[in-house]
Amino acid sequence: MNWIKLFPENVLKGEDFIKRIDVSGKRLCAVKAQDKIFVIQNKCPHAGADLSLGWCSNGNIVCPYHRHEFDLTTGRGKAGQGNYVYTYPTEIREDGIYVGLKESWWKFW
Repeated sequence: MNWIKLFPENVLKGEDFIKRIDVSGKRLCAVKAQDKIFVIQNKCPHAGADLSLGWCSNGNIVCPYHRHEFDLTTGRGKAGQGNYVYTYPTEIREDGIYVGLKESWWKFW
């Protein structure tokens, strides 16, 4: 697992937010809610909407296009949707908030 620093640790003391972030060639969505940081894929699997333009409701991120909801912890869609978003592990360290990305087995020379 490759751990990449996203934010300074004091971000947990600030306001809640939803932000699109670009990390190692991936476009992700970072959410601060419930005094935690969640990182999920940024593209809604239903219609491809930018989830960073959505909002949070009851521990879910809500897609701005068709109102599909996804649990921030598990990525599972609301009952009946039949879809999910990929979630990424986060870690709080002394110097900041990190996201874990799987290392690719594919290497370019």
